[in-house]
Amino acid sequence: MADPAAICPWHLPVWQSLTTRDRQPHAFLFGGPAGIGKRRFAEAFADWLLCLKPRPGAACGECRSCQLRLAGSHPDRLLIEPEEEGKAIRIDAVRQLADFMAQTAQQGGRKVVMLHPAEAMNLNAANALLKSLEEPTAETYLLLITDQPSRLLPTIRSRCQVLSLTAPGHAEARSWLAAQLPELDTGQHDALLLMAGGAPLRALQLQTMDAAALRRQVVEGVKSLLKREESASRLAETWTAVPLELLADWFCDWTLDLLRLKTGAVERPLNGDMDKVLPYMARHVTVPALMEWQDWLLQHRGMILGKANLNRVMLIETLLIQWKQLMEKR
Repeated sequence: MADPAAICPWHLPVWQSLTTRDRQPHAFLFGGPAGIGKRRFAEAFADWLLCLKPRPGAACGECRSCQLRLAGSHPDRLLIEPEEEGKAIRIDAVRQLADFMAQTAQQGGRKVVMLHPAEAMNLNAANALLKSLEEPTAETYLLLITDQPSRLLPTIRSRCQVLSLTAPGHAEARSWLAAQLPELDTGQHDALLLMAGGAPLRALQLQTMDAAALRRQVVEGVKSLLKREESASRLAETWTAVPLELLADWFCDWTLDLLRLKTGAVERPLNGDMDKVLPYMARHVTVPALMEWQDWLLQHRGMILGKANLNRVMLIETLLIQWKQLMEKR
């Protein structure tokens, strides 16, 4: 990942600025929306920091340090992440980090620790990390990566150099995605980016999940629910393959479209696959009911993202019942 070509093109200006500094702080926090290339950026920066003969803006790829890194066996590079996806980073992992930082670099250069996703640390782990941040070791760099900087302790954020990495504009995102998925047409690229909130790497991931097919299933289910052809409980039991994160995001998007339609901000919804449902709903819902629903939805989306132990079927059933009841509130 040391080649700048591996860095997403929309982050190259930040990359050039960062790698031409005379000195680097000991801790970085790379924040920004999910799926925009933060981890690619941090991995490339770790490679550059470890390189013994870095070129302008890139690791050389030839020194012993680079060769060890390319072989996946660099002794001065450590990745801290959850033992299982969606689980917490616990204090034992942060203690391992502290031990690693206290050691002398085996290659005689720098040491680098990457911690991803930083918001996955539980409170004990986060408090333990503070000690390493407060007592940095010379030539040791800590790279934290997060989709949700607000979930980190303020004391952690304040001890890091915060770099907010942004998503590209739609045209650049679509051009990049088209190069990755040339078998799809422009409409499919746009649909993926809409579902991904404009995040290109997230859009690429959604394609591997066949999210478009899952979305069609959910859209048809919602239409059947509103027509009283299907029940909320039945849909909740059949949507077993739909990740809760996607479901929450789609309902958030539809709710925003409803608010735009209701307030006259737009004439047609941005979500074209709901272009008949949402205008119909907008004519029958009230703004107070929408705001109350949105509060509930955002609260439970936060619980989903925070990996709360939720009853999946019950949550989806409740969500669908409340969605349907929106038009009944006056």
